[in-house]
Amino acid sequence: MIDRPELAVFLRRRRESLQPEDIGLPRGQRRRTRGLRREEVAELCHMSTDYYARLERGSGPAPSEQMIASIAQGLHLSLGERDHVFRLAGHAPPVRGASSDHISPGLLRILDRLNDTPAEIVSELGETLRQTPLGVALTGDASLRTGPNRSLGYRWFTDPEARQSYPPEERAVLSRVYASGLREIVTLRGPDSTAAQLAAELLEVSEEFRTLWEKREVGVHPPESKRFLHPTVGLLQLNCQTLLDPEQAHRLLVYTAVPGSESYAKLELLAVVGTQVLS
Repeated sequence: MIDRPELAVFLRRRRESLQPEDIGLPRGQRRRTRGLRREEVAELCHMSTDYYARLERGSGPAPSEQMIASIAQGLHLSLGERDHVFRLAGHAPPVRGASSDHISPGLLRILDRLNDTPAEIVSELGETLRQTPLGVALTGDASLRTGPNRSLGYRWFTDPEARQSYPPEERAVLSRVYASGLREIVTLRGPDSTAAQLAAELLEVSEEFRTLWEKREVGVHPPESKRFLHPTVGLLQLNCQTLLDPEQAHRLLVYTAVPGSESYAKLELLAVVGTQVLS
């Protein structure tokens, strides 16, 4: 059963404790609200301000599991806080670990400060969970992808468009990287894992994947620098720094260019062009 009064108080206290700088917003001189405003939290949670306000008042419809998950992420809740708010809303908490989409507050705080940098948080299966605006401009809007297509490794072998952002001369080694990486994850997570399901589906639909899978390669590493073919600004050569959250098996990937280089200038142009040509 949903505990509306306690859920309302918990959400309000968490909103009041979350500061603008925690989510990459300037505080501003005229801010009088303690913590974040309701409309700011509603935007973070991808819902209307009226809906969120009713939750804080203890009224309105009972929120679904999907809605609670969005609120937990928008409020930068820890795993313990996430589980608590699920129980208050009358739902069983989601599983923890590699199969969870819940991003730790620490990774989110870092990502929120990278608005002028291409960056993304990805799962161990290559599912992009969150992107900066420049990350969307570089690789497309990951929120539009559903099901197995959320995984870059899956799209690589099933959707020819997934390869268009990478130079042709690097595609063969990237195929080996994705097949090798998936084999390692299947071994780590077991035959009943999501990784094993993805591998089984790819074995059915992709001859290239079947050939690579039979080779049983592991430990194949991608090139040290990442090269992207963008439809507007052309070829970019970027370095990729990685920060790992071992509890959730999520990685924060930050893409940077050498200052003064041609790729650096192209990133600045991409920040202006934005997502006009990508979806």
